[in-house]
Amino acid sequence: MENSQDYHSNSSYLNQSANAVEPSPDLLVQQQALLRVIAKIREFLDLDVIFNITASEVRQLLNADRVAVFRFYLSAGYNDGEFVSESVLPAYSSTLTAKVQDHCFGDRYAIHYQQGRVQAIADIHTAGLKDCHVQILSQFQVRANLVVPLLQGDILWGLLCIHQCAAPRHWQVVEIDLVKQVASHLSTALYQAELLSQVKYQAQQQKALFEVVNRIRGSLSLTTIFETTAQEVRQLLNADRVGVFRFHPDSNYDDGEFVSEAVLPQYNSALAAKIHDHCFGDQYAVSYRQGRIQAIADIYQAGLSDCHIEVLARFQIRANLIVPLLQGDRLWGLLCIHQCSSPRQWRSIEIDFVKQIAGQLGIALQQGELLEQTRQQANELASTVESLKKAQTQLIQTEKMSSLGQLVAGVAHEINNPVNFIYGNLKYVTEYTDNLLKVIQLYQQECQHPTAALQEAFTSIDLDFLQADFPKLLSSMQVGADRIRQIVLSLRNFSRLDEAEMKPVNIHEGLDSTLLILQHRLKSQNGAFGIKIIKDYGKLPPIECYASQLNQVFMNILSNAIDAFEESDQRLGELGEEDRELALPYCLLRQITIHTELVSAKNAPVPRAVIRITDNGAGIPASLQPRLFDPFFTTKPTGKGTGLGLSISHQIIVQRHGGALWCQSPPGGGSEFWIEIPVSQTHSRVKVLR
Repeated sequence: MENSQDYHSNSSYLNQSANAVEPSPDLLVQQQALLRVIAKIREFLDLDVIFNITASEVRQLLNADRVAVFRFYLSAGYNDGEFVSESVLPAYSSTLTAKVQDHCFGDRYAIHYQQGRVQAIADIHTAGLKDCHVQILSQFQVRANLVVPLLQGDILWGLLCIHQCAAPRHWQVVEIDLVKQVASHLSTALYQAELLSQVKYQAQQQKALFEVVNRIRGSLSLTTIFETTAQEVRQLLNADRVGVFRFHPDSNYDDGEFVSEAVLPQYNSALAAKIHDHCFGDQYAVSYRQGRIQAIADIYQAGLSDCHIEVLARFQIRANLIVPLLQGDRLWGLLCIHQCSSPRQWRSIEIDFVKQIAGQLGIALQQGELLEQTRQQANELASTVESLKKAQTQLIQTEKMSSLGQLVAGVAHEINNPVNFIYGNLKYVTEYTDNLLKVIQLYQQECQHPTAALQEAFTSIDLDFLQADFPKLLSSMQVGADRIRQIVLSLRNFSRLDEAEMKPVNIHEGLDSTLLILQHRLKSQNGAFGIKIIKDYGKLPPIECYASQLNQVFMNILSNAIDAFEESDQRLGELGEEDRELALPYCLLRQITIHTELVSAKNAPVPRAVIRITDNGAGIPASLQPRLFDPFFTTKPTGKGTGLGLSISHQIIVQRHGGALWCQSPPGGGSEFWIEIPVSQTHSRVKVLR
């Protein structure tokens, strides 16, 4: 392929022996022939056609024995290659079936040809070539040759070789220039072909990438995505193996295994092997997590450590391209492209494509992680879906109670303003009325004989009755206004919007406010019997609590007791006359007792307030008592209760206040609800109900 001399053609070749072949046709004919060759080069896009036409035309033009196009194997570092096209006289052997190796070319001459060197040798036996080079040329019967580089952009793609086999030949300057021009146009064709190839390749890449994206969107199986993607990438890159490698999560990136691969049959599968690389975690994991890409053309020329070469050689790898697979910010694994048959220079377009594929696989990994999390959550939630439904309804109910509290506070505020106005002015109205009545009495005393018109006016308004009744009317108005003020105060105390945070409060005030709000249901009305309230309040200090929530508990328990009595009234109305008379004495004795006290226990760090709310109603069957505090459980008729009141009350007492709530209902009738809460507590000891 090359010698170590004559980097440039020189005049010594132009003046060699008279035994050389006759010179080429005159310049004009050559130029016309050159234009014809160039036109044919531009006419076609297929490189094989271009090479064949060019070789034939140039051979005829130069009256040479052989014209051939030689292509280097880029992965071999310009030491190996083959002839891909030729035009040769029948008397001489073809070069197309032979592989050419020249171990000196890559190191010594490639850079010079890449810079435009032309070699013109008149006689290989007198040119001072090395014996190995003479042997290579003699293999193809070459006696004289003219070699011009073929460039593809900045890359030395190959050589355009003109061989004279019959005899030595000195090459004319015009012939060398002609071949250089042909080579230049072939280089242009190579560059255009490479661009066209890149466009086609990019189209294939985009198609493959599109299919990968669609597969990721359409499949929930990472195994399927990995397998089909590996197969498509291997075929598109014409690689020997494409594998998906996963790190073991707890190995600090030192251990892992291939979870998927596409490999040619003649090479070992990597799927069954466990891989340990004790250097990776410490030396490379961080850089790969930051996006490092490794493209090695030849593992034996890349300066790798012996342990790394040993791992790669285990799978017959000669060249590899490694791109990280990231699951969010975590290095999940590696996408590995292996060339096993020979070294390989990885092109930037190939590296970019593999990066895009790895990016899409990263999305699939994130989706897979989310899917796995969703599956786990679904399995966990399958057994608790009813609980979530209950919790949601409880939250809604709690929000309703909160909204109701705000509404109550708002209504109380709106009522309070005009009532205070009325209440405040009643004092002056009473005073003014007393003065007016005194004036009328004085007038009656002083004027013993009123006129007929005045006497008629006194009679029509019944002045004596007005003087006696009007003070009573004003007194009733004052009592009513005072009653409204008490109700408003109770409503405000019940809602306690200003006490949303835990603080010490008077529990008895909360109980009294709740009773006042429920007073209309405690009185006898519309045929229903009244309910007597017995207050047995002990001496309690201020209790640290959420006041409005505790009032809600009191409301729920007291309302349930009243509901039970009202249901008894309905059943009583359905009884016959005789049975109703027997039950009547019991109905007249209905009562609710509220008992409070302060207790201390040895195992409790602080005293506890106890509130017992007891009724003498029909009681609760023993079979139902364990379910009283379950969400949605109710003994009321359909549509009358949500079954959430006691459940929410239990959460308020137990979870919000660290207390206890339970019910006792002996067989003889009646129910007793016990509430216990610590007198004081800190937020850190209270589980917040959200």
